Amino acid sequence: MASKHVAVLMGGWVNERPVSLASGKGCADALEEAGYRVTRVDVDRNISAVLKDLKPDVVFNALHGPFGEDGCVQGILEVLNIPYTHSGVLASSLAMNKVKAKAVMNAAGIPVTEHLVVNRREITREHPMKPPYVLKPINEGSSFGVLIVKEDQEFPPQELGREDWPYPDVLMCEKFISGRELTCAVMDDTALGVIDIVPLGHGFYDYDAKYAQGGSKHILPAKISPIVYQTIETLAVKAHQALGCRGVSRADFRFDEKEDGSGELICLEVNTQPGMTPTSLVPEMAAHKGMSFKDLVSWMVEDASCCR
Repeated sequence: MASKHVAVLMGGWVNERPVSLASGKGCADALEEAGYRVTRVDVDRNISAVLKDLKPDVVFNALHGPFGEDGCVQGILEVLNIPYTHSGVLASSLAMNKVKAKAVMNAAGIPVTEHLVVNRREITREHPMKPPYVLKPINEGSSFGVLIVKEDQEFPPQELGREDWPYPDVLMCEKFISGRELTCAVMDDTALGVIDIVPLGHGFYDYDAKYAQGGSKHILPAKISPIVYQTIETLAVKAHQALGCRGVSRADFRFDEKEDGSGELICLEVNTQPGMTPTSLVPEMAAHKGMSFKDLVSWMVEDASCCR
């Protein structure tokens, strides 16, 4: 183990750069503590040449967002024949595209929201579906660009018509599901538990609620009926497998609970590159199962491969 050279990819140039830097630092520190030889790589567009020079035994991918988790960097690593963590090219690309991922999950019997694809410039005058609904970029993470349209809102969000809109023109519009925000990590085709996420001072689980200290409260295990808890774990594993994920993933759900403990349960999406920061969910679920952060990232390194 001590002789294994691990390059930890972090940073990048997209919106999620700060989160990736935090994830990468935490993972690199833990891997050094575990005895690996670690090189920290702040990724730029010259990453292929950098890795050719480094010649690591394994790449730990701590990138988030476009390029890092959509199959692009995975393709580079396949060409370079360097084993890497997390999901492969197809699963990464598929899970990152929220519309395509929903189609695959729906075909696998996993409940997903009613949704459609819209162009932001064409819906500023008329609602694309009856409110309440959610608008989100198809290929972004960390809730960037997410807009919630409430039931009493007369028109779609007018910021969609801005010339300086920072996201792609094509968006996904999906029915808003009220209720609890639940998430379940999967590691090696095994569910790690279910967390109930309670945003504190935020309307929903947005970027600040995800990553700021005190932005949300995590209840683990989630206080839901055993049947619903088990159903979420089953669906998370099923989604992981349907999309072809490898290593660690995390599936997010909404549960509109009724008084008898039943209610509408929907899978929102699957994240193939879950955050690994001090406030992140996957390390918390692993710890609940008795696995330290050091053991978690070490397992991910040992699980790394090409052709994932």
